[in-house]
Amino acid sequence: MVINSVFDTTQQDSDLESPYNYVPTEWISVLFVVLYSISTAIHMGQALKYKLWWMIPTATFAGFMEVFGWSARLWSSQSPELLIPYEMQLVGTILAPTPLVAAIFVILGRIISQLGTQFSRLTPNMFFCVFDAICLSIQAVGGALAAQAVNENQSPTLGGNIMLGGIAAQLFAISVYIGLAAEFFLRRKYNAPFRQQVIQCEKGHRSMSKNVQIMICGMSFCTFCIFVRSVYRTAELANGWSGPIIANESYFNWLDGCFITVAIYTLNVIHPGIYLKWDDNDHTSSPDDDEFF
Repeated sequence: MVINSVFDTTQQDSDLESPYNYVPTEWISVLFVVLYSISTAIHMGQALKYKLWWMIPTATFAGFMEVFGWSARLWSSQSPELLIPYEMQLVGTILAPTPLVAAIFVILGRIISQLGTQFSRLTPNMFFCVFDAICLSIQAVGGALAAQAVNENQSPTLGGNIMLGGIAAQLFAISVYIGLAAEFFLRRKYNAPFRQQVIQCEKGHRSMSKNVQIMICGMSFCTFCIFVRSVYRTAELANGWSGPIIANESYFNWLDGCFITVAIYTLNVIHPGIYLKWDDNDHTSSPDDDEFF
């Protein structure tokens, strides 16, 4: 009851003009700006410390975009009638989780490289990251068109539909990713390699260390959080710009803000620089398997 009442803000200032159909709550916006700023700073420090440069354009950039989006919502809480902060938060919060998705794609590729590429239907490569970049571009175009339409007092339906297509495509990619990851772990568990010829050159597959198990759990939880958020944003945009979902601030605070916050902090706590350290003495696959990561 207490938790529900904390984020139940949909009825505040309902008589004021606002493109949100509500006025963003100031303290909630401040909270998320602070939380994302802390996580982003930590991700940058971790990327530099462990020399995982790919974490900068993925998890770190996702944090920057979230700070940008929630700062715009904070601005809107002070000036709810302005369109510029609404357009900024629209683009920022829609695009921000996409680089985070790329991070978990890369993490799975590193896990596959360490545990045995012969059990994976796809060899570790940048396929999913490229597809994720395409989804990001589609969402960016849609967000820009929607923002421009709002600024010109026109219908943002076209831009919204393009954004919906980008998010739906990303949701599909995440679903395929989950399926391929599950298949990989099942094949490995039951020693059913997808590529039989690789086994001839190997004495067996690598045992799964405790650290890798923790990384898999963290990656899985992060994926779950992003998946829930993607389902919400897909339903939100499909419901229309004046529908009950997009007009409910509590839905946005919980299903977007909270879930992505938990996801990005999960990768702070269970960081690949700590839990996916390469061990040459215990690795059985080809050293070239990790060349893309």
